[in-house]
Amino acid sequence: MRGQQRRCLSRDQGRDCFKHCFRHSLQRAVIALLLMTSPLLAENSPLSRHEFVQIRMGVPVRIVVYASDPVSAIQATDAAYERLKQLDRTLSDYDPDSELNQLCLAPTGTAVKVSPDLWSVLSASQKLSAQSDGAFDVTVGPLVKLWRVARRKKQLPDPADLAAAKKRVGFQHVTLDTAQQTVTLSLPEMQLDVGGIAKGYAADAAYNVLVEHGLPIALLAVAGDIRVGDPPPGRTGWRVEVEDRGRAAPPDHKPLVLELCRQAVSTSGDTYQYLQLNGVRYSHIVDSKTGLGLTTPGSVTVVAPTCMQADGLATALSILGPDRGFAFLEQFPHTHAMFVALNEQSEPVVRTSPDWNTVPTVKPAN
Repeated sequence: MRGQQRRCLSRDQGRDCFKHCFRHSLQRAVIALLLMTSPLLAENSPLSRHEFVQIRMGVPVRIVVYASDPVSAIQATDAAYERLKQLDRTLSDYDPDSELNQLCLAPTGTAVKVSPDLWSVLSASQKLSAQSDGAFDVTVGPLVKLWRVARRKKQLPDPADLAAAKKRVGFQHVTLDTAQQTVTLSLPEMQLDVGGIAKGYAADAAYNVLVEHGLPIALLAVAGDIRVGDPPPGRTGWRVEVEDRGRAAPPDHKPLVLELCRQAVSTSGDTYQYLQLNGVRYSHIVDSKTGLGLTTPGSVTVVAPTCMQADGLATALSILGPDRGFAFLEQFPHTHAMFVALNEQSEPVVRTSPDWNTVPTVKPAN
C-alpha cells in the first residue's frame, strides 16, 4: 500500500541502528529447542537486544526489541508481523480484495459497515481533512493512480484525465455514521487512498502488540514511519536519524539525531518518489485541490505522540507549506515539525516549529 506519500528518510543510528536482520531456519531450530528445554531460564535474565525485518505492506518493516530471552522476542515480533499482515488485507489500495477497495466498489450512496480498523483510519482521516481544510484527503485516490502511471511512463497526466479525476475527489463526499460504524461514498467511482496515514496506524497497532506481549522497550519502523516505546536500558531514548539537509546533503553530512521516548516520527518528501520533466520535479504527494504533484522541493519531518498522527500531519504539512503549516500545527499538543526546502541554488533552507528545540537531540559521533 503506497498512497499519498512514501519516504524512508528516517533511520536508527549507533548501537540502535538497524542491521537488516533476517531470521534463518537454523535460528528457528535453535529457538524451538530453547522453547522446549528451558522456558524458565528467562526469569530475572538481563534484557538483550533483538532485531528483525520482514516485508509487510509492500515495504521493509524493522522491529527492535529488548527482551530477557530470544523466545519472547520471536513470539512477540511474530504476532506484530501477523497484525501488520492483517492490516494490509484491510487497508491496501493495491489489493483488489482488500476491505478498503471493496468499500469503494459498493453502490454509490450505500452505507457500508466497516471493520474497527478501517473505521479508526477513516474517522481519523476525515477529522484531519476537516481540520486541514482538505490538505489531507483520502479521496485523492483517482489522482494518485494517474500520477503513478505518469511516473512509470515518465510523462505528465493528460489534463482531461486530471479534470475528470478531480470530479471524483472531495472528503466532503464521505459520510461516517458513528452509531452504526458505516461509511457512505456519495460520488460515483470514488477511490479512497489511505497511504498518507495507514502505515502510521499500522506502526502503532504493531507496537501495541509488542506491549501486550510484555515488550514495551521497542522500536518499530514501517518504512519511514517510526514508533518508539520505552527507552533502551541505560538510555533516555531511542536514537533516530532524520535528514536535515534533504537531497542536498553532501555524502559526508551527518544527519540530525533525535532521541525519542514513547513518541513517533514521520518524514514526507520528494527524495525517493517523483517525476522529473522539463526541469520540474513533481512529488508523489498530490494536492487534491490542484490535482498536481507538489513541485516545492524538500521534506517535512513530524514528531508526535502517535505514529498515525505523525504520518497524517507530515502529509498535510507538505501541502500546506511552513507558514500555514506551523499555524495549523498549533492545535496539536506535543507535536513538532521541521521543513527542509531547497532554494533556487539547491541549497537547503531549514525551518522548524517554535518548540522544535524541545525535542532532544544527540550530537553525531565523528
